[in-house]
Amino acid sequence: MEKRINGIQQLGVGVPNVKEGFDWFRTYFGMDIKMFEEAALAELMLPHTAGETRERHAILALNLQGGGFEIWQHTGKTPEPPKFQVQIGDLGICIGKLKSADVNKAYEQYKKWNLEVLSPLEKDPAGNDHFYVNDLYGNIWEICHEEFVLKKEKSVNGGIYGAVIGVKDMEDSFRVYKDILGYDTVVYDKKDKFDDWAGVPGCDNTYRRVLLTHSEKRNGAFSPMFGPTCIELVQVIDREARDVLEGRIWGDPGFIHLCFDINGMDELREEVKEKGFPFTVDSAAAMDTFDMGEAAGNFSYIQAPEGTLIEFVETHKIPIMKSIGWFLDLRKRKDGPLPKWLFRMFGLARVK
Repeated sequence: MEKRINGIQQLGVGVPNVKEGFDWFRTYFGMDIKMFEEAALAELMLPHTAGETRERHAILALNLQGGGFEIWQHTGKTPEPPKFQVQIGDLGICIGKLKSADVNKAYEQYKKWNLEVLSPLEKDPAGNDHFYVNDLYGNIWEICHEEFVLKKEKSVNGGIYGAVIGVKDMEDSFRVYKDILGYDTVVYDKKDKFDDWAGVPGCDNTYRRVLLTHSEKRNGAFSPMFGPTCIELVQVIDREARDVLEGRIWGDPGFIHLCFDINGMDELREEVKEKGFPFTVDSAAAMDTFDMGEAAGNFSYIQAPEGTLIEFVETHKIPIMKSIGWFLDLRKRKDGPLPKWLFRMFGLARVK
């Protein structure tokens, strides 16, 4: 099968307490569809966990207006938060992007909830409304205008829209984000100090700021839910950027990876190797399918030049109604998007 990227499935978020994290993200960000929950060993992640097998507890939580979060907690060691204030342009994922069909409504609701809104409602360099907010752990989120949603929900924001990623060398990082991930359209490419970042850590520095999106419509099984996405690469000009995981390991609190739903893992393996970014983790090399209890599939990772971990998941099985043993086996269906009625069935896994 030809390699195909179907959209962003989830953004990995390391937390000190997975139950607390899920409750907060469910309440305030609408991540209330629990696709799976599992406590297990992260046996295949040795290249990114200091060579040691780590105990972990993870929950994959989705918002029906887009992708979701893999909420991840180290349980075999004490989770270590960042030792410094992560700023825009620090290397790796420094800000998560969430979409909203009504940014103004989201802004007002967050204010009513007394969330830590960092910035006023402003327009980005493309003229779209957006703002920034902290979660309970100090991770920065950008709420972006995007009208595409599969289904109107009570949540004022949708799912994952992308990420702001700090890079060392813009052109070098393009080799992953443009050439492998297919973000081939430049929405803007500007060098300046940016007023719309007022209130966000690092806002006073000068940056090169590039917003990328994809010209090709995503057409996989879950693409109608994921919708269009974007990646914003930022390179700080007048200070030394620090690694967001400096002195720590994958899975520690903060943004830990960006995950894409794909088809054609074997073809992708060859492509990334030829382009100089071979898999650092490859579940298919160890087993036919990786069982996550309530879901199954193959996964792999590459590492971008600035250090960001990019995960790829080829989904084999997902739960629809666990109570009656209804699971969807994607290996037994024809290619193409799932029907919209089936996405509505995901709501049966909603945690209220």
